[in-house]
Amino acid sequence: MTLSLHLWLICVLPLIGAALNGLFGKRFTRQTVTAIALGFSGAAFAMASWVAIRFPSLTTPYQENLAQWIRAGSFRADFAFYLDQLSLVMLLVVTGVGFLIHIYSVGYMAEEGGFYRFFSYLNLFMFFMLTLVLANNYLLMFIGWEGVGLASYLLIGFWFTRDSAASAGKKAFIANRVGDFGFLIALFLIIKHFGSLNFAQLFATVAPLSPETQGVGLLTSIALLLTLGACGKSAQIPLYVWLPDAMEGPTPVSALIHAATMVTAGVYMIARSHAIFDRAPGALTAVAIIGTLTALFAATIGIAQTDIKKVLAYSTISQLGYMFMACGVAAYSAGIFHLITHAFFKGLLFLAAGSVIHGIGGEQDMRKMGGLRTKIPWTFWTMTAATVAIAGIPPFAGFFSKDEILWQAYSSSHGSWVYWLIGVITAFITSFYMFRLWFLTFFGEYRGAIAVEHAHAEHAGYGAHLGRDDSAVGATASHGHGGIHESPKVMLVPLVILAVLSVIGGWVGYHNIFENFLAPVFRTGVAVSAEAAQAVGSTQPHPEAGSTESLLMVISIAAALAGFLLAWFLYHRRPGLPKRIALALNGLYVAVVNKYYVDELYAILFVKPLINGSSRLLWQGIDRDVIDATVDNSAEGVRYVSDTVRHMQSGNIRSYAGWVAVGAAAIIVYMVWIGVR
Repeated sequence: MTLSLHLWLICVLPLIGAALNGLFGKRFTRQTVTAIALGFSGAAFAMASWVAIRFPSLTTPYQENLAQWIRAGSFRADFAFYLDQLSLVMLLVVTGVGFLIHIYSVGYMAEEGGFYRFFSYLNLFMFFMLTLVLANNYLLMFIGWEGVGLASYLLIGFWFTRDSAASAGKKAFIANRVGDFGFLIALFLIIKHFGSLNFAQLFATVAPLSPETQGVGLLTSIALLLTLGACGKSAQIPLYVWLPDAMEGPTPVSALIHAATMVTAGVYMIARSHAIFDRAPGALTAVAIIGTLTALFAATIGIAQTDIKKVLAYSTISQLGYMFMACGVAAYSAGIFHLITHAFFKGLLFLAAGSVIHGIGGEQDMRKMGGLRTKIPWTFWTMTAATVAIAGIPPFAGFFSKDEILWQAYSSSHGSWVYWLIGVITAFITSFYMFRLWFLTFFGEYRGAIAVEHAHAEHAGYGAHLGRDDSAVGATASHGHGGIHESPKVMLVPLVILAVLSVIGGWVGYHNIFENFLAPVFRTGVAVSAEAAQAVGSTQPHPEAGSTESLLMVISIAAALAGFLLAWFLYHRRPGLPKRIALALNGLYVAVVNKYYVDELYAILFVKPLINGSSRLLWQGIDRDVIDATVDNSAEGVRYVSDTVRHMQSGNIRSYAGWVAVGAAAIIVYMVWIGVR
């Protein structure tokens, strides 16, 4: 008897919650909205856990065909779900972390308007994300892919009365459409040349093909287009610009979408498409370069940000760069491993940041914080665990996954010491700016009143780098309760659980346990010829790997500790020194604070020309020359005809008789002509 897991239920449960709250939530009490949102998302997590328990007894990959969908000649795409080790991992991350964030949101959004709408959007996002990770073909994956983009737009712009939030939602939506264009073209190429978007059929067809080591062939073109799609969703150069602005959404949105789930969709898609990328070494190199540069670039911007959520936003972009780096050197397991640990510690960092914001009345500027470790101790200790984890200090979770990526970047046949070196430098910068955030937020004296007095002078002197609309404070000011206070238990429980996972979660990688678990996925479709094996390469370590790996591990730990010591010296021991350094660096500091003016450059090169061009096309080309011209010319034509006909009414009897004669003659001629024919 074949075991049926009913995977469709895991997807449908959050959809039911979204529909109930979305359609009827305005009539429900907040308790009812909460029960529906948590009930259906929690049921999805429980169902996913049950699937994980039954997974060892399955023959993988396990597939469930639900219904026929598209039939066009030999092409077919069905509503069907696909479960293997990779999708199981993603399933647990999406439902598990997602459920914790739902719980946290009950407290965080307790005093906000649109309570039912917020939870409807959260449930809707979970539905689309689960569809994405469980799909058995690229077309169904694309439905989930577009769906999470829609849900992200709705959640980023949740406070839609604020121009900054509405603009951020549109920016995220448009930037993702650029990447999605590449994804779609890749799907068209796959259909044309392989006739199927089904994972199992496509990868079986691709498996015997040799790697394209000479030039850009079909598989390389497909892989590069998929990479463009992944860059949009996972906020990599050049399409990363939407994610920092997405911090305009409520903090739980940042934790769920922009740390733990949606932004990792691009990494998942590349890992899922490994059979294609393995045969496109040029595309793998592109992925590695993009990830490496993004990791370093975003980390340098994070150094100078003063908005606590913006620091974490650039940190997210940087950590996604690490995942891309891992996939680019064909170390897909390492990339997914970091995806999991990142979901733990970055989700925790955002939620803890939200707890800080909640506790001090909506403030997000770290210069107006300080001394909070004794006032909000639970938030302090949980955020400390996440900070140590992301810094890569053992034995916390981030150390294991980041060290694995750096080792694979150095030792893989697709790797290079350059990737490793940039990765270590990025690890140092990451540790520095995260402990900078830690010291500024929790140590020293509370600077709120002092910072308000000097905010305008500093704002003018350093180039308007806060990037916050005053209305942002008003939107969350309701969180304040007349003084600094710890968050309610409904918010603290998810923090504690994620803190525990941030401490111990990395041990699943000990002795390659996690890599061995995913091995069946990434062995699928490996090239069979000796030539292919040589070209595709291997991520197996060199014979002398033991001592080399230990040395590289020590260097990465030293980099993390150096970042901590530098942050301690500058922001705890000598807190006045950073301002003097900023003044000394002047132009460089201003450039970093303003994110290297990339947004301004994009506005000049793309946004304004497109707006001006589209306005000319719509107004002059369509509105004026087509619509207005059609109406105006029609009216002019009617006027001309009526004026001409008017002159026929002369009032002269001889004129009328002449016209009658002409008409009669015309009729006679016509009848004679008909008769001749």
